[in-house]
Amino acid sequence: MKVLLVGGGGREDALAWRLAQSEKCETLYCAPGNAGICRYAKCTGIGAEDINSIVAFVKDKKIDFVVIGPEQPLVAGLADPIRGMGIPVFGPSRDAAILEGSKGFMKDLCKKYDIPTAAYGRFTDIEEAKNFIRAQKAPVVVKADGLAAGKGVIIAQTHEEAEKAAEDMLSGNSFGQAGHEVVIEEFLEGEELSFFALTDGETVLPFGSAQDHKRVGDGDTGPNTGGMGAYSPAHLMTRELHQKIMERIILPTVEGMKKEGRPYTGVLYAGLMIVEGEPKLIEYNARFGDPETQALMVRLYNDLLDVLYAAAQGKLAEYEDKIEWSSMKALCVVMAANGYPGDYIKNTVIKGAEKVNIMERVKVFHAGTVRNEAGDIVNTGGRVLNIVASGETIEEAQKQAYEAIKRIDWPEGFYRHDIGWRAVAAEKGKAA
Repeated sequence: MKVLLVGGGGREDALAWRLAQSEKCETLYCAPGNAGICRYAKCTGIGAEDINSIVAFVKDKKIDFVVIGPEQPLVAGLADPIRGMGIPVFGPSRDAAILEGSKGFMKDLCKKYDIPTAAYGRFTDIEEAKNFIRAQKAPVVVKADGLAAGKGVIIAQTHEEAEKAAEDMLSGNSFGQAGHEVVIEEFLEGEELSFFALTDGETVLPFGSAQDHKRVGDGDTGPNTGGMGAYSPAHLMTRELHQKIMERIILPTVEGMKKEGRPYTGVLYAGLMIVEGEPKLIEYNARFGDPETQALMVRLYNDLLDVLYAAAQGKLAEYEDKIEWSSMKALCVVMAANGYPGDYIKNTVIKGAEKVNIMERVKVFHAGTVRNEAGDIVNTGGRVLNIVASGETIEEAQKQAYEAIKRIDWPEGFYRHDIGWRAVAAEKGKAA
C-alpha cells in the first residue's frame, strides 16, 4: 500500500524506519520528512501543519493509509478530512485530540470519570489564579492550557514564581494563545513514567512503557524541554503497576471519551507520576512520545504497519495478546543545538552520523536536520539527532549510546551525560 507519514522529527524517523520494513509498504511518503527519513521515504517537503496541501497530496497520490506523527496537525483536525475521503488514518479526530490540545479539558475529564490526577484549578482571570496559588503549598505547577511544544509547564518553587508564571501566560507574553487559560496544580512528589496504549475506539492494547528526561541539564536541572532522552521499558514497571494504569487510567479514559461523544482512536500517551506505588495522570498526549518512540521502535517485534492499520480499521482486537517486545533494553540520547530550549543557531554542519549507524545495536534517528546544497547534514531544529542503543541492561545500552556519540563531530551541539541514571541506579541496587 501507499503510506503517508506526517511529521519530520526523530519520532517520525523511527516510525518511518519501521513502516518501511513492512512487506505491505509499497511506497512510503513523508510530509515534510528530514535528512534521516529520506533514507526510507520520499520526502515531500509539505509542512506537517499545511492541512490543505496534505489533503491534496493524499488525493493526488491515491494514498491508502495516513499516519500522523505530531500533535499540532492532530489538534488542528488533519485526520477528519482524510477520514472523510474514506482513507484510514492512524490518529485521533480534532474532537478527540482535545485530550492533548486542552489541559483543562483533560483535567475535567479526569474529575468526571474519577481518573486519579493532581488537584487543580482552571483560570482565565489573573487575580483568581493568584488567590488559588496562595492557597496551595509550594512548589506549585502552572501549565498553559494549549500546545506549547512540551515547554508550557512551570514548576514554581515559590508562590511568587507561580504568580509570575501565571501572569506571563495569561497576558499572552510567554506562550501566546496556548496560555490564555492556565491550569494550576498541586505538585506531585514521585517518579515519572510514560505509558502508551493503542485503541481503535473499542479495543485498547498496552503498547510499552518508557521514562523520559524532560530537563535540559544533567541531574534533571534547568528548564523543561521536549525531551532530552528516554529509555524503555521504564524500570518502575511491574505487572501490578501495569494493571493499575490500564484499569484506573487508560480504560476509563477511552470509555469516558466515548461517552463524551469524542471516540478516541490512535495512540494514547499517558504521562504519569508514580506516587508511593500509585499511578496519577499528569497529562495526556494524542500521539507517540518523542524521544520515547525512538527507544520503543527498536524493541518492537511486530510489523508496525500491520498494527497501526488494524487500529485505524477498527480491527485491533486481532492483536489481543499478540504485541511482542524484545527483552533487550533500549536507551535514546538526544543531541540538541547549543542554546536549546532557548535560542539556538541553525544550519551548523554535523559529521559522523553515518559512522554510528554501522555500529552494532546502535541506531541514529534524525530530528531537526536537512542536507544543504553541498550534501552536508545541517541542523534546522533544536533537537537534532537521537542516538539509540540496545543492551541486556539499561547500563549496557547507556554505555553503548555514549560510546556512539563520541563518533559524532558537531561542536555546536550538546547532550545530557546521564540519560537512564535512575534505572542504572536501580539495576545496581538490585545487583547489590
